[in-house]
Amino acid sequence: MKKLISFVLIAALLLSGCSPKGDGKDRPSNSGQLKVQNNILVSSKGKPVQLRGISMAGIAFQERYTNDDTFKEIAATLGCNVIRLAMYTWGVGAAGYSTGGNKKQLKEDILKGVECAKNADMYAMVDWHVLQDRDPNKYIEDAKDFFDEVSLKLKDYDNVIYEICNEPNNCEWSDIKAYADVIIPIIRNNDPDALIIVGTPEWSSDLYSAANDPLDYDNLMYTFHFYAASHNTEYRNRVSYAVNTGLPVFVTEFGITSANGGYPVDIDEANTWVDFLEENNISYIMWNFSTSTEPCAAIKSGTLKTSGFTDEEITEAGHWLIDTINKYNSK
Repeated sequence: MKKLISFVLIAALLLSGCSPKGDGKDRPSNSGQLKVQNNILVSSKGKPVQLRGISMAGIAFQERYTNDDTFKEIAATLGCNVIRLAMYTWGVGAAGYSTGGNKKQLKEDILKGVECAKNADMYAMVDWHVLQDRDPNKYIEDAKDFFDEVSLKLKDYDNVIYEICNEPNNCEWSDIKAYADVIIPIIRNNDPDALIIVGTPEWSSDLYSAANDPLDYDNLMYTFHFYAASHNTEYRNRVSYAVNTGLPVFVTEFGITSANGGYPVDIDEANTWVDFLEENNISYIMWNFSTSTEPCAAIKSGTLKTSGFTDEEITEAGHWLIDTINKYNSK
């Protein structure tokens, strides 16, 4: 009952214009347009920034969550200062932007998501969610059109981050670099100050390739993903190598589960990971905000509401994220 009362209180504070203790740090209202400086993420004034948040499970499936009430609750109850708008490029029916999805509607969903995030005082990550298509060059013409249109419309928003390819796989770093060399100039032509994040090989787990041969752009970061029950010390060593070579890293997706989003759940390893990321001032976003039956989901399956979630409607993963973000927001 205590947690339910605290959730309601936090939400009420946010909606009334007040922020709970520790929750006012590193938000668009006080950090402005983010940038990379000395290989770390900083505010518009050069102050170190750390983002902690959650990813939508796929915006085509989650239009009902793309509203002000849901996003404000994500900002307040979960304490998130960033939300990732995952848009699959390959999928069945309406799910895949490049495989039969309604492109106009999906772009509108992204734009609405950014606006809702702005209203909730969160950063919004526009995620071109490459996965089953493997090589980001497969649908590069769609990517060019998408990022040109969206970055032009969002050029005056200071809460936007662009993730130009989620999890490249079965392709080389040279392929990803060639793709990035096309997409980055398109975004920068419309929005010169945009923070851009580039995926890495092996489902965004190979930082060695990027660290040894980085792209020649400013204000750029590189993606790393992990799942606590599948990835441990050897993968942290990859991040350490990247950090030690001066590569700016952003964990745009992680989970407390196995790599497929299912069991087992490994809380101890997840805590080890977060402690490591906090020590290195690396931002992180948990997968995912949904009612999936998978243990990686933050809301319990069968929950129909889109806001006002009770203690019983939030999963183990959701509670873990709340506790984790609250712990570090309070420091």
